[in-house]
Amino acid sequence: MAGWRYPGIHAVTTKPREDRRGFAIALMMAAFACFTVLDSSAKMLVTEGMSPLMAAFARYTVHLVIVAALILPQQGTASLQTSAPGLEIVRGVCLGGSTILNFIAVGYLPLTLTSTILFMIPIFICALSVPMLGEKVGLRRWSAIAVGFCGILVVTRPWTGDFHWAMLVSFGAAFFAAIYTVLTRRLAGVDSTNTQQLYSGLVATILLVPLAILNWELPTTPLALILFGAMGVMGWSGHQMLTTAHRYAPAAVLAPFIYVQLLYMTASSWLIFHQPPSIWIGLGAPIVIASGIYIWWRERHLRGDLSA
Repeated sequence: MAGWRYPGIHAVTTKPREDRRGFAIALMMAAFACFTVLDSSAKMLVTEGMSPLMAAFARYTVHLVIVAALILPQQGTASLQTSAPGLEIVRGVCLGGSTILNFIAVGYLPLTLTSTILFMIPIFICALSVPMLGEKVGLRRWSAIAVGFCGILVVTRPWTGDFHWAMLVSFGAAFFAAIYTVLTRRLAGVDSTNTQQLYSGLVATILLVPLAILNWELPTTPLALILFGAMGVMGWSGHQMLTTAHRYAPAAVLAPFIYVQLLYMTASSWLIFHQPPSIWIGLGAPIVIASGIYIWWRERHLRGDLSA
């Protein structure tokens, strides 16, 4: 597909993919540590009364300022050059939507619960690969998807009085994140990491401006101010490492390492918010994780890269 070009500018070089799998795995683990700090900061602010929309606006405004400060002085408007403008915009909208929904959910639910629900992302990705990528999903993987949903039912128990409406919001966050991930994989090696970062921050910020104006509130304490900025810094850092990791290793190699975030989230939930994981999370999370790992293994088996 022909790229989108601004007149009078030079192309930004997109770095080729390389095979550095150990480094890519380290980047993935560091990225999820950043995301844990991000979610923990958002939970602190939202539980103290800040609007989730304002928190999300701060997260992406700081993200955009960092990216613009690092990229624009060197590359100028050339950094806005993209070979897939539609995908970049949709990707940014999905990322912003996922963040909004996740910030709403963490205000009501323990981080262990929201992170377990977000482990539906690989399962959603498998299901979305049919309409979005034209792939065929066989009976075994559909069965794994069904098992994964059963694990989520164990965790959320919608038939009991413990079910909270924010769990549905968290499901929405996982769904949008899955679309974002599919688009990130499609853009790896197509647009540069800088271009992807710039568009994700720009699109999400534009999406959130009118919502933030209606819920305007600035931090009033030093800690809140630090958390306000930390969300953007951790979000930028995490996505920078995540995007870069996909240049150094195939997605099939990196996919299982998403589950390290449960360890990070459990530690944060327990140590900071005094919310240890419930027995239902202990029972249901392994089912969801096993389902995701089987889907990953099956995809690698079908592609013939089990030795990778």
